[in-house]
Amino acid sequence: MTQVVITGANRGIGLALTKLYLDAGCDVAACCRTPDEATALHAMMEIHEGLELFELDISANDAIASLGDALAERPIHRLINNAGYYGPKGVMLGNTPQDEWQALFAINCIGPLKLVEALTEGLCQGQGIIANLTSKMGSMTDNSSGGAYLYRSAKAAQNAVTRSLAIDLAPHGVKAVALHPGWVKTAMGGPNALIDTETSAAGLYRVIEELTSAQSGGFFDYQGNKIPW
Repeated sequence: MTQVVITGANRGIGLALTKLYLDAGCDVAACCRTPDEATALHAMMEIHEGLELFELDISANDAIASLGDALAERPIHRLINNAGYYGPKGVMLGNTPQDEWQALFAINCIGPLKLVEALTEGLCQGQGIIANLTSKMGSMTDNSSGGAYLYRSAKAAQNAVTRSLAIDLAPHGVKAVALHPGWVKTAMGGPNALIDTETSAAGLYRVIEELTSAQSGGFFDYQGNKIPW
């Protein structure tokens, strides 16, 4: 049975991906900060026996370690690092709050890497795929408007981490990829975004499931288009 781990699974893209993988017959470990309040996931549990809920704050090392212990001995075939944080909007040069910047790095870059470290044995056993949901705002080439210092830098760092993971874990049959989900109508993307969560999740699912070894370490959008670093 394919074992999938999804962070930020209680809403938005994470919830849509959880549903897709469950409908495909996979076992899903759905992770979020407050599982007791994840009503949509609890409703899915009434339908899908293969769904488990785990408490996870991706910025907390002890929570990551606890999840690693809970999933020990399992082969992990897909790890989708979906949990993310944009931070305060309108941050301009001369007004970059350091505490928020550190929070962005903890959630968008450091936490996902620490989670990979906690699950490395299972990922190697399952010859899994690590899908880090990032943003084209982390692309140097795409940055033509400046600003967004906190989010851009955190996502650029996450992209670098993804590339290194692909190289370091390739001998174990593990692939890693950076994925831009598009501008999605979520709490982060806002109501003016271009696509809904189902459209994004369906595209991401296809890219992940069709990922080749040659594409590992790459940066793609939800339609499979390559994004320049």
